[in-house]
Amino acid sequence: MCRDFRRNRHRLPFRPFRHGILPRGNRQQSSGGFRGGNQGGGRPMNGGGFRGGDRPSGGSRGGMGGMGGGGGFGGNRGTFDRQANNGATLRTLKWTSEELTPFEKDFYKPSEYIANLSDADVKGYLAKLEITLKGRNIPRPSMEFEQGGLPEYILEEANKQGFSKPTAIQAQGMPIALSGRDMVGIAQTGSGKTLAYIAPALVHITHQDQLRRGDGPIALVLAPTRELAQQIQQVATDFGQRINANNTCVFGGAPKGPQIRDLERGAEIVIATPGRLIDFLERGITNLRRCTYLVLDEADRMLDMGFEPQIRKIMGQIRPDRQVLMWSATWPKEVRNLAEVVFERLHSDQHWIAESVGQTITILQIVDVVRRL
Repeated sequence: MCRDFRRNRHRLPFRPFRHGILPRGNRQQSSGGFRGGNQGGGRPMNGGGFRGGDRPSGGSRGGMGGMGGGGGFGGNRGTFDRQANNGATLRTLKWTSEELTPFEKDFYKPSEYIANLSDADVKGYLAKLEITLKGRNIPRPSMEFEQGGLPEYILEEANKQGFSKPTAIQAQGMPIALSGRDMVGIAQTGSGKTLAYIAPALVHITHQDQLRRGDGPIALVLAPTRELAQQIQQVATDFGQRINANNTCVFGGAPKGPQIRDLERGAEIVIATPGRLIDFLERGITNLRRCTYLVLDEADRMLDMGFEPQIRKIMGQIRPDRQVLMWSATWPKEVRNLAEVVFERLHSDQHWIAESVGQTITILQIVDVVRRL
């Protein structure tokens, strides 16, 4: 019987495992992750496992390891999952009218050429660049960088970097942002939207009171990943160095010390991933009481990564009359729902736009937003 067992064991629905029996394809859960077993009863993996759950919503502890491996990474729930409970102690701030000191946000000064264009000329330009607009009293686009009232230091840096003409999203997005209006911009990745909100952010900052000790940022940019946050920071550095606009990049997976020191020294612009920012807000390292210019970049991707609870927490720390610019590559129902949270109330005639964006750049401008204090 013993010889028969050894000879035919590959046909059995289980295999011997030391002093016991481990069914094929099953995984035994321990405090150090799932270990043993194979996916679907396949070949054993000989090198450890993979880490599960890399999103805020969680995931399995550790990964699957093969018979010859060392099991999953013990108890490591993933970079973002360790921050899943961040914000538990953050309470939505209540603002009084005395605390909401007025601030300036309308800086758009179109050139005489743009002001004198006929409506037919403007419509022709928008059609040529495939720009779709929703909203009322939308500022006219700037066909050249010099026509949008941008300061000289931004024009010089744009020329230095070889930007001859604004892209479609820049041509229409900058005038709206410079006008202090809330907006949702829908455009494909690589359309030049970073400069479309960084340049107006720098203009916005120069018209606010200087930061004092203990103040948080004036402009906050939320991004889904470290890589995108660092790309945004480079643009902010290139265009903001002439006015000494300090910025810092806050993201997980990097030492906290340098980021904390940058925040404590004071930064007019903070580019952050939601999890690490909430960690610093909870610890009192920074605050968002001075924030009057908020950007949500790649909002659809942040939702895909499960960041909606963190975004809601962060919104609760910012004054309700802030200016908000939200950017997305798509416009599904989930992003529309987030827009309702961000802007608190949308006009029904401006809420729905084409879901199939294609090559069209669509800007949904939110006007007459009713804020609840």
